[in-house]
Amino acid sequence: MQQEIAFIQRDELKEKPDPASLGFGKYYSDYMFAMDYHGEIGWHDPRIIPYAPLTLEPSAMVFHYGQAIFEGLKAYKGADGTIQLFRPEKNMKRLNDSCDRLCIPQIDEDFLLGAIKQLILTEKDWIPEGEGTSLYIRPFIFSTEPYLGVRPASQYKLLVILSPSGAYYGNQLSPVKINVEEQYVRAVIGGVGHVKTAGNYAASMKAQEKAEANGYAQILWLDAKENKYVEEVGSMNIFFKINGEVITPKLNGSILPGVTRDSVIELLTYWKIPVREARISIEEVFAAHERGELEEVFGAGTAAVISPVGELNWVDRAITINDNKIGQLSQRIYDELTGIQLGKQVDPFNWIVKVEPVEV
Repeated sequence: MQQEIAFIQRDELKEKPDPASLGFGKYYSDYMFAMDYHGEIGWHDPRIIPYAPLTLEPSAMVFHYGQAIFEGLKAYKGADGTIQLFRPEKNMKRLNDSCDRLCIPQIDEDFLLGAIKQLILTEKDWIPEGEGTSLYIRPFIFSTEPYLGVRPASQYKLLVILSPSGAYYGNQLSPVKINVEEQYVRAVIGGVGHVKTAGNYAASMKAQEKAEANGYAQILWLDAKENKYVEEVGSMNIFFKINGEVITPKLNGSILPGVTRDSVIELLTYWKIPVREARISIEEVFAAHERGELEEVFGAGTAAVISPVGELNWVDRAITINDNKIGQLSQRIYDELTGIQLGKQVDPFNWIVKVEPVEV
């Protein structure tokens, strides 16, 4: 795809927020990337334009049939002042996997990554430099065709917006309390649980609301068929350190293949720490705690990086993990991943992609 990216200047730049008050996903930069799709001409009209509200037909198919997907990645200001992305090619591939599952036209992964780099260079002053901060990047695609018949749309819009952000859970490494969901399910094998589609998250909100009302930050989902096997947390994949071995649920078609999840597995393998992808039941987790073998539990995801879990609640039975403190391994993984992302640590995996002026 060889198209020139147009640039539309905004009249006035925004005032940038105080880095100490960023939170997650509260503020948005001056510009965004946009591109449209029409069945007769394909993806076209790539442009960097002022961040602004959208105008859509009330009959736009996204409102009625939910063809909407997204990705999430981050840009970091490196220790040497360079701008760095962490394994962005995996996000581009996963975006196309989501496109495929929801019958959305494929995007040119190299072109989109180049466009994202160009947008970041335009907005480089929006990258915060405080500890635990980053520039969150949200690419998303949704159907725009005005039509009420049930079929894949023939018109779409792709946008990329940027949000300077702090820690996802406030105090980044303070252990979170998680409720194991018993009533609702997130996804089924054969469904769309393995892709990042908006409907997955809409379906999770009732359980999340219930968990928060009872003092829990997140939900741990179990499988939809037997309501027995651990799948993932609402915003991240989950890991258990049991008797010296790290176990994470095996990808099965209803679990999102997280980029951070994959990175943790590679890192542990590199360190020669036993790690295994396996089917693990919630009963096994609680039994390991009873035996004194459940050493650490942590989540892994782009937004949170590593989030230690201090409490799990299942059928009104709460267990405390590692005295509600971050474990040594969780801390080590967090330090290593963030060190690589910020250019403070050697990157033996070639995960970092430098953002430099590119031809797209």
